[in-house]
Amino acid sequence: MYYKFKFIKIYFLLVLLISPAKAEFDVKARTAILQDYLSGEILYEKDADLPIFPASMTKIMTTIIAFDLLQRGDLNLEDKFFVSENAWRLSEAGYSSMFIMVGDQISVENLLKGIIVSSGNDACIALAEGIAGTEDEFAIMMTSKANEIGMTNTNFANSSGINHPKNLSTVRDIMIMSEYLIRNYPDYYEFFKEKKFTWDRTGGDPITQGNRNPLLYKNMGVDGIKTGFLAYEKYSLASSINRNGRRLIAVGSGFETKNLRSKESAKLLTYGITNFDTIKISKKKVDIDSLNVWLGKKDKVNVHTNVDIYKTIPKARKRYLKGVIDYNGPILAPIKTNDIVGKLKIYYKDDLINEYDLFASEDVKKVNIFSRIIKSINYLIWGDV
Repeated sequence: MYYKFKFIKIYFLLVLLISPAKAEFDVKARTAILQDYLSGEILYEKDADLPIFPASMTKIMTTIIAFDLLQRGDLNLEDKFFVSENAWRLSEAGYSSMFIMVGDQISVENLLKGIIVSSGNDACIALAEGIAGTEDEFAIMMTSKANEIGMTNTNFANSSGINHPKNLSTVRDIMIMSEYLIRNYPDYYEFFKEKKFTWDRTGGDPITQGNRNPLLYKNMGVDGIKTGFLAYEKYSLASSINRNGRRLIAVGSGFETKNLRSKESAKLLTYGITNFDTIKISKKKVDIDSLNVWLGKKDKVNVHTNVDIYKTIPKARKRYLKGVIDYNGPILAPIKTNDIVGKLKIYYKDDLINEYDLFASEDVKKVNIFSRIIKSINYLIWGDV
C-alpha cells in the first residue's frame, strides 16, 4: 500500500528515492519495464526502448479511441455497427475472434468486450470501420493519439496488432499508453478485469471465452491489461496490479513461452510490491501548510501544490531525504488565491531532487493604514510580525 506522509512544519522526514533496480534482479524477457502508477517512478527496465511489434497490446489504443468518443458523448455503448465482410473474414482465418457474422449489428459495448476479453481481431475491425469508415483511417487516429500522449516511438498500422511491418512500439510506450488508459477512463477500465465474455452469436450457440490475461486468475490483485503474441515477437503482456491502493504497471515482450510470460510478469509485479513503498507527499489543491503574512488581515495563508506528489523508494532506505518549504517571508499582503508564494523543495542529503511551486489557497487582504502603522511600530520595537 502507499503510505501517507505527515508534514512537520518547515522540515519533514521522507525516504530515499529509488535507485536503479538491483543488478541481480532480472526477468526472462527481451524487453521489460515496471512503473509505479502514483509516483511515475520507473522501478525496473530492461532495453525499454527496443522496437517491438506490440501484437494484441495494440488493442489498448483501439479501446482508447472508443473511450475518448464515449466520454465526449460522440458515441454510446448502445450504438450499433454493421459487420463488414472484411471484419468477418478475420473470424474465419484462425486468429483470436469474437466470431461475428457479416451483416450483424453489434453494440459498441459488445465489440469492446469482444476486443478486451476475447481479444477478437474481427471485433477490432468492426469497431474501427464503425468509427472511422476504414481501418486505415482508424490507424491514423490511433497514431495521432499516441503522439498526443507522448508515445514517441510508436506507429500503428492496424487496429488489432496482426502482423504488419509498420505496426511498431516499445514497452516504454505501451506503459505510457496503459497509464493513460487507467488514469483517464477508470470506469471503462473495469472491462479489462472481466474474466469471461459470452457472445450470443448468429447461426450458433452462444460462445463464452475467457480473458487471455493469465494474471487475472492468480488472486494477486491484477486487474488488466492485455496479452499479445506474434511468431517473431513471441509472447508479450501489459499488466497492472492494484494492491491496497497502490498500483504498478508492467510491460514485457519477448517471453519465449506462455508459461514464462505469466511467471515472469508476476515476478516483475511482485518485485515492485515487495521491494518498494510509495509515499504520499501532497495532493493537488489540498492545503499542506500555512505561511506567515505581513500586513494582512490574516497572519497566515494556507498553501498547496497544483499536482499530486508521490515518491517511490526502496523499503530498506527510509532516511536521508528532507523537504524544505522555501519562501521569502513573511509574505506581504495583499495575496490572491493561486499566487505563487513559495517552493516545496525535496533534498537527498545536500542534493536537490525536486522542487514544486506552492500556491496560496485563499485571498488575504491588506489591513487598513492605521493597522499597518501599529504593526510596523510593533515590529520595530518587538520584532513582532
